[in-house]
Amino acid sequence: MRRRELLGVGAGALTTALAGCTDAFGDSGNGGSNGDGNQSDGDGSSDGESYTVSMVPVGEVEFDGVPERWVAYETGYGEMGIALGQVDGLAAVGEKDRFYTHYFDELDGVDVDLGSMTELINDSFQIDKELFYEIDADVHVIDPNWIVDGSSFGLEQEDVDEIAEGVAPFIGNTIFRRTDDWHDYEYYSMYEAFEKVAQVFQQQERYEAFKSIHDDYVEEVQSKLPDERPAALLTYGDGDQPEEFSPYRVTDKGTDNKHLHDLGIEDALTGTGISGLSTTDRGTIDYEAMLEVDPDVILVRGHETKTAEEFQNTVVAFMKDHDVASELAAVQNDMVFRGGPIYQGPIQHLFVLERTAKDLFPDAFEGELFDRNEVANVITGQD
Repeated sequence: MRRRELLGVGAGALTTALAGCTDAFGDSGNGGSNGDGNQSDGDGSSDGESYTVSMVPVGEVEFDGVPERWVAYETGYGEMGIALGQVDGLAAVGEKDRFYTHYFDELDGVDVDLGSMTELINDSFQIDKELFYEIDADVHVIDPNWIVDGSSFGLEQEDVDEIAEGVAPFIGNTIFRRTDDWHDYEYYSMYEAFEKVAQVFQQQERYEAFKSIHDDYVEEVQSKLPDERPAALLTYGDGDQPEEFSPYRVTDKGTDNKHLHDLGIEDALTGTGISGLSTTDRGTIDYEAMLEVDPDVILVRGHETKTAEEFQNTVVAFMKDHDVASELAAVQNDMVFRGGPIYQGPIQHLFVLERTAKDLFPDAFEGELFDRNEVANVITGQD
């Protein structure tokens, strides 16, 4: 099964409509049903019958069989498919350097080989339309509006319509942040989107098993949290000696902040008038601006390939020797840490939540906070 048919044929009046989508801003629905409106068996097969999945913004997408070869731009969606046992079919991702595969090293039997995957972004930070034809996937787990309106990848709406009709459908919703004006439709939480991806691959049982691990884990962590939580300044700072930072808002409900929300971390930028990073707002702050806020904690993104020790020996060491940064309370109190991945998925989230809980609340948490073998068994389909 190499081609998918979408319901309907018209693009409709909305500019975000895709060829073959009946409702560009359709409801989130339950999806995952077969062509007769009945639920499929959810074990990775649909008994050869078609089924539909509904997801904003593309609406209802009909599949005549379970996709085998697939593409994800955001690694968060890539992780969702991997968590559902679909790693062998993942043919391409947006940016390999943001796919932090070292997390999988702790999961026995989970092998993610980036070398076998195509990277959508080229050296000029563009996406070649013809690449989708070369990859020839069965489904693109990508919000089509992200690669047209949310970026500068060089693709137009007509390109996406052509790919959806000539190669395979798009299904996805950009959920890693919620600060972009172009995203004027419904968002999903990480696990709401994860459930949709499970419906695409007909892996509802595996999703429920993974969600059960997540729910019990988060509940256990939250039961041990102290009543008082610190206010954190979440930023992106590139390089070992960063002087300027792109601010994020902890209050943003995007999936990149899920670990902070689970821990009840407060936003140090509340009431400051400083906005979070978005497609249109690329403003930065320096150490002088940070000192005006003087947060309890500073969380710096862009360093997920570093170990905790490497981060302390580079970024934090530079701050301690900096004339202004050294005056920050967080620097003086050793409360500067890695901020977590931008395209966070359900697997990374388990590890980053553990790391951040131990960083911020060392008296409450130590050792491994979740069972690696249990997670690996779900991913690999072991009993």
